[in-house]
Amino acid sequence: MKKQKDERNTRKEMVRDLIILGITLLVTAVLLVAFPDRRGPVIKTSWNFFLEMIQILPAVMVLLGLFAVFVPNEAVVRYLGKTSGIKGIFLAILLGTLPTGPLYVAFPIASALLKKGARISNIILFLSAWACIKIPQEMVELQFLGARFMLARLTLTVIFVVIMALAIEWIMRWSDGEREAESPA
Repeated sequence: MKKQKDERNTRKEMVRDLIILGITLLVTAVLLVAFPDRRGPVIKTSWNFFLEMIQILPAVMVLLGLFAVFVPNEAVVRYLGKTSGIKGIFLAILLGTLPTGPLYVAFPIASALLKKGARISNIILFLSAWACIKIPQEMVELQFLGARFMLARLTLTVIFVVIMALAIEWIMRWSDGEREAESPA
């Protein structure tokens, strides 16, 4: 029963992704027809972005495969799951600050963590830390903008990211509760 439900959800997600891709391609085609002078830069930028992704994503997929096989679900649940508490918050932020690279690399990792039982707020913290609290970025910020600026920005970023993550998790749980209450038993 659960396997059929998972397969149905996977099929729905694939259809949703294809619809989003189709809409994106359609909007792009319309914009390129409407603004023919922008075709060159759009195609060149898209191609460069595609080449960048082709170079990075295979390595990420291999790492995700290794992660799926060698990291037990129980470890993810213990350290980043619903009962991880403040320890999970700090670990999610720390994991997000360590890597360098574009944010789109973090999404498959976040998805793998979520499937293994990580808490939604910890996933949001991981993604947010990846996006705006990288250690190399902090060092550059320290050198050019000073310690006072860096510490103030870092402190406020962490505070508001934690508040945002907890709020989003609460909203998602509340929304799921509303849907479950509306669906027939």
